[in-house]
Amino acid sequence: MVDVLSQNEIDALLAALSSGEMDAEELKKEETQKKIRAYDFKRAVRFSKDHLRSLTRIHENFARYLTTYFSAQLRTFVQINVVQVEQLPYDEFIRSIPKMTILNIFEADPLEGRMVLEVHPNVAYAMLDRMLGGQGAAPNKITALTEIETIVMERIFNRAFESLQEAWRTVIELSPRLEALETNPQFMQIVSPNETIALISLSTKIGDTAGMINLCIPHVVIEPIMSRLSVHHWFVSQKKSRAPEEVDMLSSRVSRAKLPIVAELGNSSISIREFLGLNVGDVITLDKRTDEGLRVKVGERLKFIGSPGTIRDRMAVQVDEIVSEGAEEDHDE
Repeated sequence: MVDVLSQNEIDALLAALSSGEMDAEELKKEETQKKIRAYDFKRAVRFSKDHLRSLTRIHENFARYLTTYFSAQLRTFVQINVVQVEQLPYDEFIRSIPKMTILNIFEADPLEGRMVLEVHPNVAYAMLDRMLGGQGAAPNKITALTEIETIVMERIFNRAFESLQEAWRTVIELSPRLEALETNPQFMQIVSPNETIALISLSTKIGDTAGMINLCIPHVVIEPIMSRLSVHHWFVSQKKSRAPEEVDMLSSRVSRAKLPIVAELGNSSISIREFLGLNVGDVITLDKRTDEGLRVKVGERLKFIGSPGTIRDRMAVQVDEIVSEGAEEDHDE
């Protein structure tokens, strides 16, 4: 981050230069010297800013899907938002979460390896309370889950992974499945302590209860698809990818659209006096010869050249020629 000088610091610097206390040439030499930046090998940078921005976009959709899912399941006000997406060592993540929490360990084929959805006890127990008929209040004391509570929790978060699958659909087709539910972080070792992870933090509010949901994705798990997390690939794939059912629906609607088709026998211009004087049997001369083809328009565009005729005592037009796309009419006036 670039340091910004205050006005007082700028004035002091100018005064030092003018009085000779500070040499401008020395400053230039300092600027030309190589800058040294400290690098911590325990906090290896594996995700670029581009990757983190893509992960943010993906999980903003995940947060919206989760909000809809939990609101329907819990029948109360639920609000979930992405707070931060960062990279840090796995060991640091483990030390940052409570000693007693809800850890949903899952896999997502075709990716190899395990990921974790950590839910703060306040949020998890509020969900549990709502599912069992309560008001969704946070517990006064966090205790170990009973067998029945564990089963309820597993059912809640098993279906929540459908939202994760939908959010990642623009990048890869995942099949998340819950492998285990733990409450003690010390018993969970999915990667080595120094492995870099992407941590997506979601602020969660259920009624009056607030807490965090953290999604831990090890770099080694999503390394095979890192190239798909570039902004260019993300936008291109969004433009090109359409679900088959969406294409079928679009084709069906277009095929049922109705367009006016008009076969023009010809044109003629007469005065108002002549028009008012028309009687049965009078003939109006058109600008077309009888051996010339009829212009058939679809909407306002000339599409076909045809010949008049009848089919089963009904007037009809036989298509003799298809006008090339973009061809201009010769007789517009």
